[in-house]
Amino acid sequence: MASSDTDKPSGGVQSLERAFDLLEHMADAGREVPLSELAKLSGLPMPTIYRLVRTMVNRGYVRQEQSRQYALGPRLIRLGETAGKLVGVWARPHLSRLVDEIGETANMAMLDGDEIVYVAQIPSKHSMRMFTEVGRRVLPHSTAVGKVLLAQLPERQVTDLLRRTGMPAHTEHTITTPAAFIEQLAAVREQGYAVDDGEQELGVRCIAVAVPNAPTMTAISISGPAARVSEARYGEVVPALQGIAAELSAALG
Repeated sequence: MASSDTDKPSGGVQSLERAFDLLEHMADAGREVPLSELAKLSGLPMPTIYRLVRTMVNRGYVRQEQSRQYALGPRLIRLGETAGKLVGVWARPHLSRLVDEIGETANMAMLDGDEIVYVAQIPSKHSMRMFTEVGRRVLPHSTAVGKVLLAQLPERQVTDLLRRTGMPAHTEHTITTPAAFIEQLAAVREQGYAVDDGEQELGVRCIAVAVPNAPTMTAISISGPAARVSEARYGEVVPALQGIAAELSAALG
């Protein structure tokens, strides 16, 4: 008779799949969760959940709080940081094709907590230095990638984030009120892309789209001088971005 750990039709190890499912439930919750909630979410019996969670606690991947509830553990941080760097490496060939097609700098960024972090970049051949660089962290309200990612979140979650971070003005064009920002996000959802028109850096225009179905909220963008990244080019740039985003979605999925 097959072992309960290896009876998955996919050939996977069932106990590992269950453990990863529990980690993802904790990540989706974004807070401490009791075992009873994990049982409800996973459909697994309590003894199985307890055994899996205790193993992950012993390894540092899950942390037990004083409340006797559980949360993601600190050992996952190193794995996440390394995975994020590798995602940037995997994305580079795709971004390079985007640069070849559009002729402007291509970027990839993720939402990390309340901030946007740039994980990959291929510069254009034009000699113009911009604020974006790999590892740079910025607040999302003044960037195209930030807008297109926040547009995927419920309005209440966006307003809570803006309350925590504030909306400092980087230029005279930066949106600095939640109401105006929420209104722009509605337009982003409708059109499927976002624009930063000199809101982070004067004279620079960025256009971004989300990478659909990415494991973590991810976007790609092109950026360059507003004179070159003109509104007349949106019909060329947006489909190119969407095509590369679809490729990245398949690669990351």
